Amino acid sequence: MTAASRDTRSARASGPGGTGTGAITEAAAEPAARAEPAGDDEPDVPVPPVVSGYLALGLRLGRLVDGFVDCWFGDRAFAARIAAEPVPVPADLAADAGRLLSELPDSGLPEPRRAFLAAQLRALECVARRLDGRPLGFLAEVRAYFEMDIEPVPTDRYAAVHAMIDDLLPGTGGPRAKLAAFRERDRLDPDALGRAVRALSEALRGRTAERFGLPSGESVEYEVVRDRPWNAFNRYWGGYRSLVTVNADAGHGMSALPHLATHECYPGHHTERCLKEALLVRAQGQAEQSIALVNTPQCLVSEGMGEAALEAALGDGWGPWTAEVLAAEGLRLDGELAERLLPLTARLLSARQDAAIMLHDRRADPETAVAYLRRWMLVDEARARHMVRFLTDPLWRAYTVTYIAGSALVRAWVRAGRDESPADRYRRLLTEPLLPSTLTADLAAAHAEGAPRHEADSPQEPPRGAV
Repeated sequence: MTAASRDTRSARASGPGGTGTGAITEAAAEPAARAEPAGDDEPDVPVPPVVSGYLALGLRLGRLVDGFVDCWFGDRAFAARIAAEPVPVPADLAADAGRLLSELPDSGLPEPRRAFLAAQLRALECVARRLDGRPLGFLAEVRAYFEMDIEPVPTDRYAAVHAMIDDLLPGTGGPRAKLAAFRERDRLDPDALGRAVRALSEALRGRTAERFGLPSGESVEYEVVRDRPWNAFNRYWGGYRSLVTVNADAGHGMSALPHLATHECYPGHHTERCLKEALLVRAQGQAEQSIALVNTPQCLVSEGMGEAALEAALGDGWGPWTAEVLAAEGLRLDGELAERLLPLTARLLSARQDAAIMLHDRRADPETAVAYLRRWMLVDEARARHMVRFLTDPLWRAYTVTYIAGSALVRAWVRAGRDESPADRYRRLLTEPLLPSTLTADLAAAHAEGAPRHEADSPQEPPRGAV
């Protein structure tokens, strides 16, 4: 998952990955009001006023909400000036967002950049208004942040998946007991967790470089921690470097590690950040891409990409491939069973979004949400409470939508290209600032032209292939 940084540098949460060379340090400084050049001999690109305003707005909101700045690798002097200002007033920031929106049409920016900034600014205006205490329903909040409408999934779909899990797994006691036994066999201790993640990421790195490209010198470091509200976290520092933190308390299993490694690193968040830094920020001077902010359209697409990264990197056969990589680390995985099981458990993940709707739109108490998650996701009480902790965090309460609706939207869009392969479509997501509204419009056009409708085209459909 993506989460947020605890400072003005970077963050992403939900899985591990990569290969690391050397210690992580802060990104290199950039001159004020300039985008980083594509090469040492190329001139710096002036940042348009509306873009500088957007960056300042994001950083100022980050001063009010710890973790709101998910990623920052821009001008450190610029960020330092924002940090030295008096504490901002939410109502003033909402007004700033409105002013910047009004200035966009005359900014001189190309239409794709204007569209991206407009969507982001509308989300930031909503964030500022909420901080100012203005009432807003949860579903309207989700729409303002992510350009998406959501609704609960009918529980009979989960019941049908339970029956399929019961048929697939050995043992007795029904799907809950069988799945619990599988998870216990699959569980890794913290020492093995870090070792396994590094091995998988190293193997994935080469495949990603061949299929999608990676900048020279990119690297990832890893650490295993406890007592966090998220599963794993990518902190992108800029300069093509990330630190991935994996939460051992989340109960990661061997079968889930390919998803974690692809989601967080190759070809997920780390790869996306590297390629956009290289191709958009450095080569084209799109300084707005040097910041990523929680609860915006940008992050829904990014998390959807992370959820679809396993398919983009490995496709069919990822289970046996994973088993072979882990065997070299002394770990035994039934790869074929894992590959058959995880698409089923993935169909239960939208219960997290249902729980968020229950908690924040229908005013259910946390115990009701815990019971719902235990019943329909087939998780134990500790895991359900871990999820509710995330869903009730003031910053992250809406964020689960990025995994559920974002996953469904991105997967449908990647599969819907008439003249582009799924790999080509995924490469576009890695290198272009596409928005949820753009993907939705593309899908609508494809359906109007008679393209087949995929199961996950609708955000309320359970996504396939995620962990």
